[in-house]
Amino acid sequence: MQTDVLSAHVEATGTMVTGRVRVKGYQFLGAGTAGDIILRDGGSGGTIRLQFNISATPLNPLSFLIPGEGILFYTDVHVTLPTGAKITVFYG
Repeated sequence: MQTDVLSAHVEATGTMVTGRVRVKGYQFLGAGTAGDIILRDGGSGGTIRLQFNISATPLNPLSFLIPGEGILFYTDVHVTLPTGAKITVFYG
């Protein structure tokens, strides 16, 4: 399936992308606070589609591609970030 790939970047908890999209990959950077980065479909109380832990040790940015067609978000992409963390998602 051919789609245009776009990106969105945030440095605080909130909605990154509105509408139905497939997240194809992401890049993140921790900033000294350990915790989980959580991507939800449907706002802050929505269904968790992706969750992963980052360490308290600041590292160079880490990038990951999501296999297949990516993760489908039906409503929007909402992210919860630990203090100081940053994330860019690639979607289409």
